[in-house]
Amino acid sequence: MDHTFQILEFNLILEKLEEFAHTEAAKEHIKNLTPCLKEGEVKKSLRDTTEARTIIDRMGLPPAVSMNGLKEIMITARQGGCLSAEELEQTGGMLTAVKRFKDFLNRCKYLELGLPYYEQDLNPLEDLAREIYESVRNGKVEDSASKQLKNIRQDVARLEEKLRAKAESILRGNKKYFSDSYVTIRNGRLCLPVKKDYRSGVPGSVIDQSATGSTLFIEPTAITELNGQLELLRIEEENEARRILYMLTASVEENLEVLEGNKRLLEKLDFLFAKGSLSASMAGTSPGINTDRIIKIVNGRHPFMSPETVVPLNFELGKKERGIVITGPNTGGKTVSIKTVGLFSLMAQCGLHLPCEEADLCMNSQVLCDIGDGQNITENLSTFSAHITNVMKILKEAGPESLVILDELGSGTDPAEGMGIAIAILEELRSNGCLFLATTHYPEVKTYAKEAEGITNARMAFDKETLRPLYRMEIGEAGESCALYIAKRLGMPDSMIRRARRYAYGEQKSLWEEESKTLKESAEHLNLKGPKIEKMKKTTVNKNVMEKKFTIGDSVLVYPDKKKGIVCKPVNDKGVLQVQMPDKKIWVNQKRVKLLVAAEELYPEDYDFSIIFDTVENRKARHKMEKGYQEGLEIRIE
Repeated sequence: MDHTFQILEFNLILEKLEEFAHTEAAKEHIKNLTPCLKEGEVKKSLRDTTEARTIIDRMGLPPAVSMNGLKEIMITARQGGCLSAEELEQTGGMLTAVKRFKDFLNRCKYLELGLPYYEQDLNPLEDLAREIYESVRNGKVEDSASKQLKNIRQDVARLEEKLRAKAESILRGNKKYFSDSYVTIRNGRLCLPVKKDYRSGVPGSVIDQSATGSTLFIEPTAITELNGQLELLRIEEENEARRILYMLTASVEENLEVLEGNKRLLEKLDFLFAKGSLSASMAGTSPGINTDRIIKIVNGRHPFMSPETVVPLNFELGKKERGIVITGPNTGGKTVSIKTVGLFSLMAQCGLHLPCEEADLCMNSQVLCDIGDGQNITENLSTFSAHITNVMKILKEAGPESLVILDELGSGTDPAEGMGIAIAILEELRSNGCLFLATTHYPEVKTYAKEAEGITNARMAFDKETLRPLYRMEIGEAGESCALYIAKRLGMPDSMIRRARRYAYGEQKSLWEEESKTLKESAEHLNLKGPKIEKMKKTTVNKNVMEKKFTIGDSVLVYPDKKKGIVCKPVNDKGVLQVQMPDKKIWVNQKRVKLLVAAEELYPEDYDFSIIFDTVENRKARHKMEKGYQEGLEIRIE
């Protein structure tokens, strides 16, 4: 199924659908979405999509709900843990979102749809939400959470002020003892910055010291008792805050069933409205669903093609025929058309709207495809082998409730055998009762489709005047040879067109049985103008020269390794020649050498082959020798 999803680009539809979802659960559901095999569920799913689309069109998008981390929060509450202030705030935020969503659905009830009544199952737990909101804010427990907490924090504030006042009075009274004119907090204790030399002048406990050691941070004895009282108050404050968090966690735990119900329903609504948003984004409509093995599409558009430029697809299969064989030009849109039919079938069974004017699609137990090159390099399979491997798997799996889509049937091999294989495959599909679409170029297959019961031809329309494909499918007609039309438009004589047609379509009249005027017609169409080939002049050579068929510069193939080389010395009396290989020169018998390209076709006349075969030193030596005798200079011959 994954292979089919990739080929038909259904995975891209799911990726696009996922972009419209907000909750992780909805996104995960979309990733795993597969066609449903239950007719009732498919029809209900489509109704939900239709209602979500109607609400979006009339009322706009519902409020977004993000529930990240809510699952972990519920686990902590269920296991008797204590939720942090941030987690409680997140829970309160979800309840606020539930309230907004419930209000939105209530406003949608005037549309007289079923989907807005989901609001009855949403419980915003307003008392719990209010309790959380009043007790926790900005990641901390509020003073108003309890009277005791408020009193403790007031006592803390008063004692902190008293401590600071006492410390500052000590600081002002003996300025020379201190390195700074302010008090500081070290290790949670109020301290004074005392110069090391005046340590004895300030009685108290050393809490810390500066990096250089020149300043000691001392808690004066005069405020030690006050600091102790402050520490006890802070412990009381922390205990009271934790008590409040546990109390709120207990409230969350008491309402876990409702919270989980809210979560599940919001995730479901998120999925439904994602489907509605996808429908709106591609101007989709809800298809009809049948089990009568009928497919009908009116003005369908492939979802990933521009609505402004795509030619709408009108398609029908199943009422009279079980299979359609589509022919037409390579760029005529055959593949896009069959992929659109397959993709629509998958989308419909997933409850998704289709970008078309109208559609009625049958339920399929599976959609099986062989589209594209399919060449498997890793397994060293040719295009034809890969196609046949895929097709055999499809034939094995296909049944009466399957939809099979095959592109370029029988391609990639000898035309005659490919045609025979294509017809055999179609006959097998016809016999197993599945619905199928196939594209082909073989004229014999068109004839088979015309005569076989339960199969019809279709063609991609082609404009004979402009020689352009129209990307429009016409069911019931076999595609005529666009090649012949193009050839005729470009000036090929009628006699040649008739001969080509008889050869291509196997008409009874002999291929060569032409009237005498045909030769005259051909002669009249000979083009005697324009550039002409300049033929080589024939020269007489003796037998010995003929035997030496290789010349310097010839490109040759050396057997048995079939390696390419260039002749650097012609055949000698022993029938051996020297060949420059990529890495060395070798002597080889002429019987092991085959001519690829003659030197005269590769190099201009009087070409200096020493550039290729000679060393740089030899070429320099020759150049000097041409100027006169050079003592001690020599040329080395390999």
